[in-house]
Amino acid sequence: MSIDPETLAHHFGSSSNADAPYHLGARYDETGTFLSDPGNTVVCHLEPGSETQEALFDARQRYLGMSDAHRLAFTAPESLHMTLFQGVLGRRRSAPYWPEGLPLETPVSDVTELLKQRLVGFAEGPAFSVELVQAVPTGLIVEGISDGDRKALAEWRNRFADLFGYRHPDHERYQFHITFAYPIQWIADERLPAWAMMLDEVTADIRARAPVLELRAPAFCAFEDMNFFDELLVLDQKVTEPSEAA
Repeated sequence: MSIDPETLAHHFGSSSNADAPYHLGARYDETGTFLSDPGNTVVCHLEPGSETQEALFDARQRYLGMSDAHRLAFTAPESLHMTLFQGVLGRRRSAPYWPEGLPLETPVSDVTELLKQRLVGFAEGPAFSVELVQAVPTGLIVEGISDGDRKALAEWRNRFADLFGYRHPDHERYQFHITFAYPIQWIADERLPAWAMMLDEVTADIRARAPVLELRAPAFCAFEDMNFFDELLVLDQKVTEPSEAA
């Protein structure tokens, strides 16, 4: 699968994006330094020592080798993960991003503890497998391999939404991903072909080396910035095959 040039230009090209990148100035600054942006989330980290981890580390180096890589703010390689369900951010205190019935002034640390307590006794969720769909300038787009995997992912997300008390506007169409970096500046139009070539090569390499991405079990995490996600509670997965999780 090759990246669509029009999609690449629309989402990352300089002539198509007049506004500054969304998280610039809040999550990271113009030097690529990550800022305090505390919150919580549910993620699946990479399996340590796996071929998946090695392939993704190699891919990240390919990104860093681009002549205009300075236009991106790269997270620490140890932080690489797939987000399963978006948590609460301290700077985003409004519906539908905040637990229903919880005062908006509640400290993030208190919200994290409350959600952690809600997860105590959380029933096992269905197993799932994911694969790389396409590399993009900020990282990797991934999805469940089979219909059963995709239904399993949706089940996890629906149960978290019910338990935590909020559903983001993109709940049903959420695009699973593994972030390598955030844009500081948009990519110059004349550089888009080089990026497209690199991204297609990365996609082919990862899909060959790690057709099924090796991820750890979902974990409820707290974070201060995008460089480290502290696993507070690891959640169990059923041992059934993903195809049986439908």
